[in-house]
Amino acid sequence: MCTHDRAHPVTAADAALKAGNWELHADRHRIHLNPIARRSCPDCRGAGGWWVGGANPEMEPCGCWAERREPTLRLLPRLTVPYDEPPF
Repeated sequence: MCTHDRAHPVTAADAALKAGNWELHADRHRIHLNPIARRSCPDCRGAGGWWVGGANPEMEPCGCWAERREPTLRLLPRLTVPYDEPPF
């Protein structure tokens, strides 16, 4: 089997994230997926919400992204340094 016949893993992952409407954040401590608004949503049409009027207008988030979970995979523990002790 030739290696050029297989899909590149980064390309496949990018396509999966776009299809599922996710934004990926990765660093050495975690991999975090943030849901993003769907362009095909009939309520917000990809804007992510709408403005609610009144004396203090604010953005009402659409359920196409706001009600979805944000999965996080922890990779390396973060070092916690007590603030009352010197670093060395």
